[in-house]
Amino acid sequence: MDPTVAGILYLFFIVGAGSVVGHIKVRSIGLGAAAVLFLAIASSAVYEATDHPDPPVVPVALGTFGLALFTFTVGLQSGPTFFASLRRNWTVIASVVAMVVAAGLVAVVGGRLFGLDPATAAGTFAGSLTNTPALAAAREAADPAVAQNATVGYAVAYLGGVLGILATVQLALRRRTADTDTPPELVTRTVRVEESQGRSIAEEEARYSGRISFTRIRHGEQNPIEAADNDDTLHRNDLVTIVGPLADVEAVTEDLGHTSSHRLEADREQVDMRRIIVSRSRAAGRTVGELDLAARFGATVSRVRRGDVDRVASDDDMLQLGDRVRVVAPADQMGKVSAFFGDSARGMSDITPILLGLGMVVGILLGAIDFPVPGGTFAIGSAAGTLVIGLMLGRLGRLGPIVTAMPFTASQALSELGLLLFLAQAGSAAGASIVTAFESGEWLRILLLGVLVTGTFCAGLYIVMRRVFRVGGTKLSGILSGSQTQPAALAFANDRTGYDPRVALGYALVYPGAMIAKILLGQILGGL
Repeated sequence: MDPTVAGILYLFFIVGAGSVVGHIKVRSIGLGAAAVLFLAIASSAVYEATDHPDPPVVPVALGTFGLALFTFTVGLQSGPTFFASLRRNWTVIASVVAMVVAAGLVAVVGGRLFGLDPATAAGTFAGSLTNTPALAAAREAADPAVAQNATVGYAVAYLGGVLGILATVQLALRRRTADTDTPPELVTRTVRVEESQGRSIAEEEARYSGRISFTRIRHGEQNPIEAADNDDTLHRNDLVTIVGPLADVEAVTEDLGHTSSHRLEADREQVDMRRIIVSRSRAAGRTVGELDLAARFGATVSRVRRGDVDRVASDDDMLQLGDRVRVVAPADQMGKVSAFFGDSARGMSDITPILLGLGMVVGILLGAIDFPVPGGTFAIGSAAGTLVIGLMLGRLGRLGPIVTAMPFTASQALSELGLLLFLAQAGSAAGASIVTAFESGEWLRILLLGVLVTGTFCAGLYIVMRRVFRVGGTKLSGILSGSQTQPAALAFANDRTGYDPRVALGYALVYPGAMIAKILLGQILGGL
């Protein structure tokens, strides 16, 4: 068989069989994509141990391509969330990054004390923090002669990293009964206005710091129900539908009048509600406020769903292709609203070739630039280059007529494909190194270093979040999972909290920052 064909065949066998293993779960915990790496390492080690004369080889170019594709799409996904979180919760994110740096210092110092080369120490850092992109960055920056050692360090330290974060999450959840940050119950209520000083809806919402939202309004008994607009003024005998935490809705009810026996949200003859897919480029890359739906159609956006995350919409939310928006609009305008957004399933799967091609080109070129540093030059590499460009494009949303964000579903699919390609290639090339590590006993030193790195990170972050920020145990379990960028830990926390929304909130808060920090630090450690 032609060697190239054999390599492609081997690649997809490893991807398919490894994914089967990764889907096997014990108490809701599985290896996920990392199983592809372990299967590739094991198979290549078997070939090495049996002195097979012609072992299949996965082309290096496919691994490089997979890595660049993965980091670019991660940047696109993380751009809006990362910069928004950085503005609102920069102290928490900075603390997570500081713990990542501390773990990196332990890896460097411990690696030298244990006689491990920089590539092995960098891989151990990536495995201890269960971050495959950091492994990719370390391999790319390391001396090609020892780059495979990074994969060995990752493989040996990975399991300890998973067990360490699971133990820490379990410790956090033991204290969740004392949490003081339980989210309030959201209610919908129709209120009849009795007392009003002529305040607008915008002013009334501002009094409660945006915690409540007015969705429908009827001015007087004979007028039709309309979607609430920020400029609407409240008058006596108006009926308004309010959504928000129970305590705030009670306060607004008392302030404005009394609970009405009518339910405006139940009457869909005049004002309707619909989930609509954003699939037209004119609506993507713009904020909800910029679309000015109230003026166009008398409509408002009450919810935005991206992937599996549903949140209350605000005028500052930037929409992306593939988002699903919940729109409240006059029934006779709903068709026009749907046409404006597109409402096509294609919007969820369009890979936007212009963005993908040109964005990848710019990212790879950025990674190849040699920046002057004391004693020589430094290139950030294609992994970091494509990540940076992806973050910038994801944050911008659009450049003129070109949308610079990819639909979440499409970017998720490309991201997973890129990661699997990289893992299969990296593992298939590490057989000889893993055999040497076990024959020489080096794996014990790697394992010990991995325990130190994982312990430093998990214990340090737990103490800082509990003692400094007073984070409750439930949200902390999500922060720990997100900072470790570990889906298994997230599944573990969700399973034990019944999918408490605070877990997902903590995870999403720190995940982008932790991912970026680990990739950049992996690049630095690998190049030492």
